[in-house]
Amino acid sequence: MPLNPRIPHGSLKDKWNNFKDHCQLVNPNNKRKHTIIIVGTGLAGASAAATLAELGYHVKSFCIQDSPRRSHSIAAQGGINATKNYPNDGDSVWRLFYDTIKGGDYRSREANVYRLAQISNHIIDHCVAQGVPFAREYGGLLANRSFGGAQVSRTFYARGQTGQQLLLGAYSAMMKMAHQIEIFTRRELLDLVVIDGHARGIITRNLITGELERHQGDAVLLCTGGYGNVFYLSTNGRNSNVTAAWRCYKRGAYFANPCYTQIHPTCIPVSGDYQSKLTLMSESLRNDGRVWVPIKPGDNRSPNEIPEDERDYYLEKRYPSFGNLVPRDVASRNAKHMTDDGRGVGATGLSVYLDFRDAIARDGEDAIANRYGNLFQMYQRITDENPYQQPMRIYPAVHYTMGGLWVDYHLMSTVPGLFVLGEANFSDHGANRLGASALMQGLADGYFVIPYTLGDYLARTPLPAVETTDDAFAEAEASVQTKIQKLLSIQGDKTVMQFHRELGQLVWDHVGMSRDRNSLKAVISQIQSLRAEFWQNLRVPGKANTLNKNLEYAGRLADFLELGELMARDALNREESCGCHFREEYQTSDGEAKRNDQDYAYVAAWAYSGDEQPPELHKETLAFDNVELTQRSYK
Repeated sequence: MPLNPRIPHGSLKDKWNNFKDHCQLVNPNNKRKHTIIIVGTGLAGASAAATLAELGYHVKSFCIQDSPRRSHSIAAQGGINATKNYPNDGDSVWRLFYDTIKGGDYRSREANVYRLAQISNHIIDHCVAQGVPFAREYGGLLANRSFGGAQVSRTFYARGQTGQQLLLGAYSAMMKMAHQIEIFTRRELLDLVVIDGHARGIITRNLITGELERHQGDAVLLCTGGYGNVFYLSTNGRNSNVTAAWRCYKRGAYFANPCYTQIHPTCIPVSGDYQSKLTLMSESLRNDGRVWVPIKPGDNRSPNEIPEDERDYYLEKRYPSFGNLVPRDVASRNAKHMTDDGRGVGATGLSVYLDFRDAIARDGEDAIANRYGNLFQMYQRITDENPYQQPMRIYPAVHYTMGGLWVDYHLMSTVPGLFVLGEANFSDHGANRLGASALMQGLADGYFVIPYTLGDYLARTPLPAVETTDDAFAEAEASVQTKIQKLLSIQGDKTVMQFHRELGQLVWDHVGMSRDRNSLKAVISQIQSLRAEFWQNLRVPGKANTLNKNLEYAGRLADFLELGELMARDALNREESCGCHFREEYQTSDGEAKRNDQDYAYVAAWAYSGDEQPPELHKETLAFDNVELTQRSYK
């Protein structure tokens, strides 16, 4: 299938307005006749549900948690970008667009990114109207701070709880429309129902009773987040998974750029094999914290005993223009270089310092506490170290995934009627996401993009009535049931967590912060062997017709085992370095990512070809008519 991004005509700044001016509309009285299925209630899903319900559509909203308020969007700490230019420091829609394109190392679609920058200011206005308690300056204006990859202050924030406050705003908007929204909690999407080539329903499992359920609709919106938990240890919540997206992939939705996974530079380091997840320390801390390691390898002195002239502030030295606020992929790779050179700190040697000594001396402890108090408290509770008195220890960890299901400008996948919003799609961030842009994308997609693009689809597409008794629903439910019984029947010796730890270590070692050809070829074979063992030696206790966390995790891990191989294949195919995808063979003389624009300026979209069959690669060529492709530099 040729990939058609369906980008509107006109100049870059006019494309979105041209689309809105010419898209087809649904009559208000007809909207109530349409049922829209929305899977996921994070920022993208909750904002879409609230907005579409307010327009008059009948919405069915599904979440894996006991409440939409527990979606993983609450874990976002640092802020959300917009081009208000309140600090009067030179920001603009163009500058946010350019910073995002450059931050993604020129591997994203210009039109989508520009639309995101255009919409950013509307998001802030909308959220303020909802009552989101953004931080404010003394005079009452909304406050801004800086994030990586930008030389302006454009990030709006609510201390270290921005995601939670934005989600509460979206959830409140959902509850206002409760008469239009059916909310199904503790449900997991296990298959997509496709009828006559269009997405017309889903099969879900009730996680409390184990019952399989059929739901029909006129379109399906997938808002289920990213797949970082393929690495086992990540900053994602334990329930975050790829299953919904992966089951759609197996029904015809292409998976784009799966090797683009973001490693966040400021996380609390791994401390032992007992851990099941890692904890993020917001990028906002790099506004005031200074990153350093001892100059001398193996220096085990307390950080407060190491004098200034024996400290290496390596980001400030190597990138004087951006200093500690370089993009995440750059900061993460440099931290890895320091620890690889034997200059890591802490008991494991796998961490670097983030030091607030100078900021506290300059602004006072109270000022730092006002900015980051809850983050400092979280750090101290986890590590039993006081960051006001000694530097934090941080190290990179998996945090976000830029890859996801392929979508066109309308946010529609290669399955007509299946729309993909937020982190679940690939569209806006290229090979590296800038900090504070995830919340911006999720809310832009849900509040401002999907109301237009979904309406255009419904108005243009004849959709005959379908019932959950149709053969396609029966086939999908039978397929799900067969897989569940297969997982329960193996009765081997190893637990789901044992297999997941092994997979996570393989993917981290070979498809993590750096990759190379030989390692990628080897890990594909290793993942295949692990997957074969999984289906022969897994043990899932309990039954299907009740609450069974082991069964839930087993189904998700089965999908992760297939995704891990696809990630390695994608990384092997891309013979260049760009953003987070760092191939050791392709780097500049000073160790930076070296792109190959002639051969790889495209989106790699993979099509499912059958179990145990290699996927088929499709390419969407990226056109850059408004920015010049240059070697990305933050020096």
